[in-house]
Amino acid sequence: MSAVLSDPHPEQAPGEPPSPHPDAELFIVMNQASGASEKDEVREAVEAELKAAGRRYRFVPVQPGDVVSACLQAARLAREHGGIVVASGGDGTINAAAQAALSHDCPLGLIAQGTFNLFARDLGLSLEPVEATRMLLRARPEPVQVGLVNEHVFLVNASVGLYPKLLADREEVKNRLGRRRWIAMLSALKSLLEWRMQLVLDAEMDGELAKLRTASVFLCNNRVQLERIGIQGYVVEQVGHGRIACLLLPNMPWWAKLRMVVATAIGTLGDERRLQSFPIRSLTVAARNARRLKVATDGEVQWMQLPIRFAVSPRALRVMLPPVEERLPPK
Repeated sequence: MSAVLSDPHPEQAPGEPPSPHPDAELFIVMNQASGASEKDEVREAVEAELKAAGRRYRFVPVQPGDVVSACLQAARLAREHGGIVVASGGDGTINAAAQAALSHDCPLGLIAQGTFNLFARDLGLSLEPVEATRMLLRARPEPVQVGLVNEHVFLVNASVGLYPKLLADREEVKNRLGRRRWIAMLSALKSLLEWRMQLVLDAEMDGELAKLRTASVFLCNNRVQLERIGIQGYVVEQVGHGRIACLLLPNMPWWAKLRMVVATAIGTLGDERRLQSFPIRSLTVAARNARRLKVATDGEVQWMQLPIRFAVSPRALRVMLPPVEERLPPK
């Protein structure tokens, strides 16, 4: 798998935390704030598999709107009891669980239930709850590269500029008009065509100073996403092996924006001469006329104080993965 940093069955290195026992308890975080009836079915299916296998587990309660606290509690319990944090949900739940697992240095299991599930796809995990649970029962922890933006974990991507604006506008439109996919697509297209702002950033890229004039800075830690939009192979190949991909998108006229939308949809974005893409270890950006910027991390938008540093995490996330031969092809 592209993001796995080591041999599938590494020897235990001195000073590393011990691998969990094959019967280690699972501390499961399942956010049921939305789609409750569907997630009740997922919970029942997961429980049935765990009971049939005789595996110890417990669900960590999630208070409305506070999945972060639940993930931190699950990570503390996993650390204390030699167990495993399991994130069952979408991108927000998985990101919060990854942050907690990395902070507490405990393994992370996945039962991905999001819209795109790019992190799980990249690792070859099933998106069907029962099969994902079976994979988890046969899994061992393996080191997987993650990114950091001002010490906040991102698994798939992080960005400033246009993309956070698209996400924020999309969420606002969804709240007013409903969560239909076509509504989200029209909202994104409208925001893209209306965007005029150009960021002027003082940057340090792998130790080299530069001045960036760009509509958006997009950092990606996911090969599946990069391959889907058609980024060059030499960039994609280095992601997951000590580097992330950096994409810089300039301001452009409306017709060029539409052409870029089409190129993204058909997977030829890497051929667009206006787009810059390259592998990188770290990027720090600052602005003389701003103190903070909106940053998107794995689909969530928040304000961050400048300077903002994007980098490969010096510590890998330990993710529970089944034997290589049982993993699915990334797609």
